[in-house]
Amino acid sequence: MEFRLPAEWEKHEATWIGWPYNKEDWPGKFQPIPWVFAEIVRKIIEGEQVYIIVQNETHQKSAIQVLKKVGIDFSQIVFVHQKTDRNWLRDSSSFFVKDDKGNVHPIRFKFNAWAKYKNYKYDEKIPQTISKVLNKKLIDAEYQNRIVVLEGGAIDTNGDGTLITTEECLLDEKTQTRNPGFTKKDYEKVFEKYLGIKKIIWLKNGIIGDDTHGHVDDVCRFVNKNTLLLCSEKNSHDENYFILQENKEILQGEQLADGSKIEIIDLPMPKPLYFEGQRLPASYANFYISNAYVLVPTFNDVNDKVALGILSELFPDRNVVGIHAVDLVWGLGTIHCLTHEQPAEEL
Repeated sequence: MEFRLPAEWEKHEATWIGWPYNKEDWPGKFQPIPWVFAEIVRKIIEGEQVYIIVQNETHQKSAIQVLKKVGIDFSQIVFVHQKTDRNWLRDSSSFFVKDDKGNVHPIRFKFNAWAKYKNYKYDEKIPQTISKVLNKKLIDAEYQNRIVVLEGGAIDTNGDGTLITTEECLLDEKTQTRNPGFTKKDYEKVFEKYLGIKKIIWLKNGIIGDDTHGHVDDVCRFVNKNTLLLCSEKNSHDENYFILQENKEILQGEQLADGSKIEIIDLPMPKPLYFEGQRLPASYANFYISNAYVLVPTFNDVNDKVALGILSELFPDRNVVGIHAVDLVWGLGTIHCLTHEQPAEEL
């Protein structure tokens, strides 16, 4: 059976998200976070169902209170009960692939909290919960007698055989090692077997402040089969300047799986955001493409309008809106990190 990882802009059946509860993820800033989540959910349900993972009945009731106040249509929401640690569903959810008949299958890669944190025993069970809810068999991404570690934010695909990632995230052997001893060839075999990938484009590094150590969804994203949005920093004194320049040089020498040329569009960076002395991974590239909307994190920055304009031109069939993310990014991630799409079956 051959699998294919669909592009995010392909039609969704649903979006998965976890309702916030772990105050340690937003220390001192948790109070506004449920309202940000509510706004995200309010937009997504205009075009698809939303599965919301909650800890228990009490947690569900608190979510309902917030959602009611922003006028949510609950007919599009399904609550799923499961204890979690952090709820960054982009990374802890199963991946959803399609077979050659258009059927959707959940694939489990191992989640180990970005090879950094110890509290992930509940989060690593999320794929099992999803498979039970959907009544679909969970397929383990096994290679060399182990389940491969991979987070959704570490990769992006055009749905047509090409995947982009960073060496910092997947090949690092010192800081946050996902799969010790893995080479590019190993990843090629895994991604081809389970995700239908024919070509991997390897960027070097992710942005400064990224807690995940190099996730590509803060750096570079496919917006259609041939086009990549790449973060660009104009200030040569900024720590990200040379990182992003190097990634652009790599992309300019690359091509897609079918041999065609890549169109590269620059996406500006907001000015650096700090909280308690820590630089935060603020990036417009962490947008989420739902059926009805493209939800873009905004940061009270002059480039907010520029980023929204660029994405509006690229997605004329969707509403492109900003979601205030100055508080959200204190959790070291924004909209794309929180969500995970479930592709629609092809009947």
